[in-house]
Amino acid sequence: MALATATISSPQLRYCPSPRGRRRRRGRHGAAAATVAASATPRSSEENIVIVGAGVAGLATAVALRRLGVGAAVLEQGDALRAGGTSLTLFKNGWRVLDAIGVADELRSKYLRIQGMRMRSPAAGGRELREFSFEEEAPGQEVRAVERRVLLETLSSKLPPGTISFSSKLKSISEQGPAGGTLLELEDGRQILSKIVIGCDGVNSPIAKWMGFSEPRYVGHMAFRGLAEYADGQPFEPKVNYIYGRGVRAGFVPVSPTKVYWFICFNRPDPGPKITDPAALKSEALELVRGWPSDLLAVMRSTPEGAVVRTPLVDRWLWPGLAPAASRGGRVVLAGDAWHPMTPNLGQGACCALEDAVILARRLADAGGAQAQAAMRAYEAERWARVFPLTARAGLVGALVQWDNAAVCAARDGVVIPRLVRLGPFLEHTNFECDLLEPAPQSP
Repeated sequence: MALATATISSPQLRYCPSPRGRRRRRGRHGAAAATVAASATPRSSEENIVIVGAGVAGLATAVALRRLGVGAAVLEQGDALRAGGTSLTLFKNGWRVLDAIGVADELRSKYLRIQGMRMRSPAAGGRELREFSFEEEAPGQEVRAVERRVLLETLSSKLPPGTISFSSKLKSISEQGPAGGTLLELEDGRQILSKIVIGCDGVNSPIAKWMGFSEPRYVGHMAFRGLAEYADGQPFEPKVNYIYGRGVRAGFVPVSPTKVYWFICFNRPDPGPKITDPAALKSEALELVRGWPSDLLAVMRSTPEGAVVRTPLVDRWLWPGLAPAASRGGRVVLAGDAWHPMTPNLGQGACCALEDAVILARRLADAGGAQAQAAMRAYEAERWARVFPLTARAGLVGALVQWDNAAVCAARDGVVIPRLVRLGPFLEHTNFECDLLEPAPQSP
């Protein structure tokens, strides 16, 4: 597959495509991509910026750079955009970034705005502990669950054909001397020499490992996630529904008029063997919450078997003085889960990846190619102060709500949730502002 970099003019940078032939195809999820017959694919090429990973962080970074006049090639190891992963809940900080890069309204038109939150116990058919209204408790908050697949397709649609190279799995990465750039070798034998590499290759990032980061830490909890389908319309109010048990918690949230996202978090000392049988996954999830409120069980039963996933929850705390730098030599830099994987207890994984994208893009575009190292260091300093506390807080919240001690759970249900929890202060971490990225003039 050919790699291509968009030709966009800007006062600081001008990135031009390599002179290679391209033809356009449409992936199975509708996102435009460029591909060339294997016999015609160059074995080696040069790029100015390569983004490794076409997930949320990678595609958002590519879109943000393009709006600022900077092109980038994107490598994706899969043969199409990721279809799995069910749904992501985005809070107002995520929507501010999507506004900034020009895709928010397109997504808003498809997904429900969540109006509040309802907390229950599994006892007595779902005894209510507390109910919140976002408008009353956290004015200005914007919460919507979006399908991961649709988010990725929407982002990729803002990139020119040829930007994403699928089936491009990274085999190795190496530095090429003081002025030589970074060499990426792919599993299919291609080699790409790039001036800047942005690692957005997810929780198990090979680039992060190459830079000296530890493996993400398993936190002792697993999660089931699913996306229920209601062809004739789902019956629920637009509220987040949480149900807290002992060592198990579950919830569901309406996504659209016809889809509902659900999850279960449960304690487990180790992740155990991977389950690939869709029917077995769904059966195990239902067994975990047998006897819980009927609305949760109905949502789970309305989920196609292929729309259920089970994953271990992991994180990486970026301790000052201990964690490696997020960039290396002004040539390689990390963003999103590749740098700071966090548990989903605050709903900030995707939101922080989006924040990374817009901050990194602006730093690189403002600095110009000659000042990339300073731009990367400034990005790291700005983002570390944000993501380290959030990662730690998400981990601590998860540890607290996953306790299975009967006395602790009784105090949670009888005192903490009904009397002490305040939604506004709890959601202060979603306060994030960024200016719109005005599109740069494109060359003819």
